Amino acid sequence: MKTIIRKFAVGIFTTALLVGLAFGSAGSAFAAPNTKPPAPDSPQYEAWLTKQVRHQLVMLPWYSVFDNLEYKVEGDKVTLIGQVVRPVLKSDAASAVQHIEGVKEVDNQIELLPVSPMDDHIRREMIRAIYSFPSLQRYGMGVNPGIHIIVKNGNVTLEGAVSNQSDKDVANIRANGVPGVFSVTNNLRVEKS
Repeated sequence: MKTIIRKFAVGIFTTALLVGLAFGSAGSAFAAPNTKPPAPDSPQYEAWLTKQVRHQLVMLPWYSVFDNLEYKVEGDKVTLIGQVVRPVLKSDAASAVQHIEGVKEVDNQIELLPVSPMDDHIRREMIRAIYSFPSLQRYGMGVNPGIHIIVKNGNVTLEGAVSNQSDKDVANIRANGVPGVFSVTNNLRVEKS
């Protein structure tokens, strides 16, 4: 009886070990693509670095629909720009980019949006107005929403990308219909199919 129990326990341990190794090696397949950088003086380096910066920024845990993270890559220097609601996101973005192999300098110009109950109210109303509209609901699905809503002192800026001009126009109309908004700037880009 004891040998059967031992064999069973060893079998469970071996199975668990094999499953763990399988998931561990499969997990590496989902890491950032092409993680080995080309030579810094090669023409592919800046394109590789741009892809890595984007990957790191969209993976930040506090990045939300109310934040806008953008960047410029010039050689081995990365300039971060945009607006964020939480201070931790600003510092996390700089830290994540700084740790990319080959980055020598990070210029963190991300603007921290002011704390405002009025702006928080507008954010809640804006997300309802935009993402509850049937043709715009698809942009709210997934981890990184297609339309980002930036609210500063009652002024709203829409950032991101939509599939067509009609969706851009509808988002603008819906945003302008939210009470308490002073102005709406529509910076949505229309992606080509």
